[in-house]
Amino acid sequence: MLKCSFIKEEKKEICRRLKKKNFYNFFIINLILKNEKQKKKIKLKINNLFFYINFFSKKILLFLKNKYFLELIKSYSFFLKKKIKSYKKIIKKINIKLINNLIKIPNIPSKEIKKKTNIVLYQNFYKKKIKQNLFPHWELGKKFKLFCLKQGSIISGNGFNVLINTGALYQRSLIQFFLEKNIISGYIEYILPFIVNKNSVYGTGQFPDKENQMYNINLNYENLNSENLNLYLIPTGEVPLINIFKNKIFKESELPLKGTTNTSCFRRESGSYGTNVRGLNRLHQFEKVEIVQISTCYYSYYSFYEMVNHIKYILLSLKLKFRIIQLCGNELGFTSALTYDFEVYSPGQKKWLEVSSVSNCINFQSNRLNIKYRSIKGNIQDCHSLNGSSLAIPRIFSTLIENYQNRNYILIPKELIKLMKRKKINICQNIVK
Repeated sequence: MLKCSFIKEEKKEICRRLKKKNFYNFFIINLILKNEKQKKKIKLKINNLFFYINFFSKKILLFLKNKYFLELIKSYSFFLKKKIKSYKKIIKKINIKLINNLIKIPNIPSKEIKKKTNIVLYQNFYKKKIKQNLFPHWELGKKFKLFCLKQGSIISGNGFNVLINTGALYQRSLIQFFLEKNIISGYIEYILPFIVNKNSVYGTGQFPDKENQMYNINLNYENLNSENLNLYLIPTGEVPLINIFKNKIFKESELPLKGTTNTSCFRRESGSYGTNVRGLNRLHQFEKVEIVQISTCYYSYYSFYEMVNHIKYILLSLKLKFRIIQLCGNELGFTSALTYDFEVYSPGQKKWLEVSSVSNCINFQSNRLNIKYRSIKGNIQDCHSLNGSSLAIPRIFSTLIENYQNRNYILIPKELIKLMKRKKINICQNIVK
């Protein structure tokens, strides 16, 4: 969330950069500044009233013997306090209006971001070296009995999957492999709740921007004074992971803080149709290993490139063909100032699949969650938050089996052999009755 003081100081620059995200509701910004001005005027009136209250409280001793003046001063002080109370109610209403408008404004993109053009920064893909006529992963899954989407749809509906035998082992090995790589790089592992409250999704910026994509759980407990609890299934591990640091003030020497977690992610993905959702391309429930960093305002872009290189190293170790793309303003997420997407080439589908996004949200989330640090000079400043997928399991799973397929077996990547305790998946090994 942007700060009112920042909007006031940098209004023109903010509007210029928000245009890159196709945000043109500048009347909201004008309304915020108007409300902030009203708030300051009322605060000034309250301060003046407090001045008079303090003035008369000091003079009251002089009129102890004069009952008339004493009662007059008391009644006037009572009137002033009542006036202050009414002004505070007005400020409370203005604050609600301010928050409701501020949460509608996305984070401003970095200066280098273009409006409509994604930039390919890295690519190790050579089309001539890719084998032709390879099967897509949904056919391989059926042939080698690795997973069954049909069974998932019977249990829960379309967009759900059942992993079988070696398919389940493959996913578990990938999760373990990614977590171990993250931990070696200094990330602390957490096991976190998959259900969060409204404040948590608000704090990380999913609410209200992606409210329609989340699974909402409305609970009504009659025995607890009919209290309505708005809970949500997490859309990504970023939500509970960032909220660990809520309302904390760190020393500058403690930063950057690194965290990693493996969670199931739940997304409604409304409005998704066609080949983009076939097979494991887009599921309502899927596993993902997440990494986050809490950094200083000076160090966050160094942290960002460190995270990018970390994920790049993991994909290279799996010998996958991938590219890194700097997203343009049109495709940047609501909370992000800078995002690099990692896309792996799917030879069975002959297209690129996004498997990770690394984003620097600067102080957008930390302002909502009140995550701060004390600098060496003693100043309190907002932390910067960063997040990235390391990695999204279903699409990595699908691209790996497509890239490592042969006629009667699927090879296991060298890095996973130790975890899976086998070098390949044979058809006969994975038959389930």
